Amino acid sequence: MRTIFLGLSVAVCGLTLLGQGRGAAKGGAFANIDWNEPFPAHKVVGNVYSVGSAQLGTFLIVTPAGNILINSDYEETIPVIRKQIEDLGFKFSDTKILLNSHAHPDHTSGDALLKELTGATVMAMAEDVAALQNIKPGGKAHPIDKVIHDGDTVSLGGTTLTAHLTPGHTKGCTTWTLKAEEGGKTYDVVIVGSMSLNAANLGDNPGYPTIREDFVKTFKAMRALPCDVFVGSHTGFYNLQAKYAKIKADPKGPNPYIDHAGYVALIDTSEKAFLAQLAQLKIDPVTLKGPTGQRQ
Repeated sequence: MRTIFLGLSVAVCGLTLLGQGRGAAKGGAFANIDWNEPFPAHKVVGNVYSVGSAQLGTFLIVTPAGNILINSDYEETIPVIRKQIEDLGFKFSDTKILLNSHAHPDHTSGDALLKELTGATVMAMAEDVAALQNIKPGGKAHPIDKVIHDGDTVSLGGTTLTAHLTPGHTKGCTTWTLKAEEGGKTYDVVIVGSMSLNAANLGDNPGYPTIREDFVKTFKAMRALPCDVFVGSHTGFYNLQAKYAKIKADPKGPNPYIDHAGYVALIDTSEKAFLAQLAQLKIDPVTLKGPTGQRQ
């Protein structure tokens, strides 16, 4: 395990470019969904805040030495994220570290722009580096300042996050964990990378021959993580709308984000979908081989 510390000597670029991008906040829409639709920023637990769109999970971890952001989303989402951070009373320019959930455009297309605007150090899981290098909006090279590995920790201002390699959705899909304090209690927080299949090819997949084995490892690893509070790269994973509605209805009530049962349910649902696709392909769920006993 390696620990990565970041000091305060981060150069910050001008923010005028971001202001120019505010009119583009409706971009990136597909499947009849506006992926950049703003959603009210709010506290999740302790020093963890939700600052993403209605669809995409983006999280700010606030520390005395600057802040850590998980997921930049699309370039068009950056103005949304900036406004969310400022609405909470924090400075966008205090973003010192940028992490991600996995190498898909809806979570990392904004990396280059966010680094340009804040000077943040961009870190990524080794197994996702090749995919990230192909995400180049406008032809921009994808910034990767530090390559991390399974079990590495990232520390800033007294807060430490641990990177867990949870592959399958992508080869380097990363789930982050940290401890957050609130009301005199310490909570285990899990920021889920993804366990979704999407259009994953679980059959003969030359581009990702170990995808089945990776999903199986991920389900096991996710079940082993201690979890009191969970969020994820897509807001549907953790029912953002319903949880926020409860906070608004009863601000002094129990924190709806404390939801171990919801975390287990997400794993169960994801694994069930995985097993259903294996069955459709006639792949044995134990040996992970097809009907002839060979890999498909």
